[in-house]
Amino acid sequence: MTDDLRHLLGRAVDHAVAYRESLGENSGRPEVDYYSMRQALAAPLPETGSAPEAVLEELVRLSTPGLMPMAGPRFFGFVIGASHPSGVAADWMVTAWGQNAGYHTPTPAAAAMEEIAEGWLVDILDLPRGSSVGFVTGATVANAVGLSAARTKVLLDAGWDVDADGLFGAPDVAVLVGDDAHSSVFSALQMIGFGYKRVTRVATDGQGRMRPDALAAEIGKSSGPKIVIAQAGQINTGAYDPFTEIIAIAHAHGAWVHVDGAFGLWARATPGHKHLTEGIEGADSWVTDGHKWLQVPYDSGFAIVRDREVHQRAMTQWGSYLPSINQGDRVPSAFVPELSRRARGMPVWAMLKTLGRTGVAELVERHCGYARRFAERLATEPGIRIMNEVTINQVIVNFGVGDAAARKAATEAVIARVQHDGVCFVGGAAWRGDWVMRISVSSGETTEADVDMSADAIISAWRAVRG
Repeated sequence: MTDDLRHLLGRAVDHAVAYRESLGENSGRPEVDYYSMRQALAAPLPETGSAPEAVLEELVRLSTPGLMPMAGPRFFGFVIGASHPSGVAADWMVTAWGQNAGYHTPTPAAAAMEEIAEGWLVDILDLPRGSSVGFVTGATVANAVGLSAARTKVLLDAGWDVDADGLFGAPDVAVLVGDDAHSSVFSALQMIGFGYKRVTRVATDGQGRMRPDALAAEIGKSSGPKIVIAQAGQINTGAYDPFTEIIAIAHAHGAWVHVDGAFGLWARATPGHKHLTEGIEGADSWVTDGHKWLQVPYDSGFAIVRDREVHQRAMTQWGSYLPSINQGDRVPSAFVPELSRRARGMPVWAMLKTLGRTGVAELVERHCGYARRFAERLATEPGIRIMNEVTINQVIVNFGVGDAAARKAATEAVIARVQHDGVCFVGGAAWRGDWVMRISVSSGETTEADVDMSADAIISAWRAVRG
């Protein structure tokens, strides 16, 4: 059994290394599309099993043509990291160890390491010391956790225990959110029973920042419990809400302030971009991802809450079969929805140990510099317009002339050609009545040469479409 296990896992390592070594050389897109993959995989459920090594080989053979090189140096379609080798190795160990890390006494190593990682995260993000961190799958669930804590607190303050009695008959809670908030916020509101339509959308400026005057005008219209959702890093422009003003207005009206900072919160870790988050430490809860700028493998997100007691009250489960808890114990499942969960804190610990404070800062600063380089290169070409203030890692680009329909057609054509050519991968999005190309620089593997190669490919695609 030992020899079989060693051989099987060794083959998995061989395949993984071969794939990672090919990322900078291969096309910037999958070789086949979803429909081709579905057809290739179509088969009835096997009546009998197969040898594990044969299954592994078939898995690799079938999957490889349909893999997007997201961990490569020229994937700019979403804000995601490149799954740093240190995090991958730690994540493999988590899988091999097979720990159900929901409780602390059965899995002391996982629980203790998560507790240390919690402290390190709060430190590097310079948030109020003692804040609790729930290690979740990503920003969508993290938003749901943070907003659940907000729901608990504002309704308790109004005399209603929502965790015990639910929302039936509860006082109405006013939820105010910037008009350019990310879709994950609305998904989270749906999950916790507030609904994605039953919110007050607050006007934003040209870069998607919430306008304090608009918030002040709207927040006074409700006399009951209130939650204000701010944003650190608008998904298209990278813009940051003016936190000092927003938080002052919100707290003056007794509101809880939640900040969606899925990627933008990492500016707190840098000397050159921390000013973008000025005042954010005054909020009540924050969200960010580990699988973005920290380069932790999927899936990794953090729900950070100033009030540990409220955080636990909104999440904790009970059961007579569960281990007892001593005063002061940190139980991993007390800060997340799941009782059964993998040891997500371990890869986070490994990445923070690998990069350190200076390594994280250098990575974020470097990517922001690459984004500016992208914008500068593209802006020199006639017919290409940079549509945002490039303050962090996001660049949005528009192509062509004429009305919005003509520009949309040109931009879509350039995106399609870039994706087809395969030098790099970019995506599109709607922004202020236009269709734009989105460029997100967040892979730890990206170099200046990758930026230049990709900018050349985009310019070449535009020239072909224009010509």
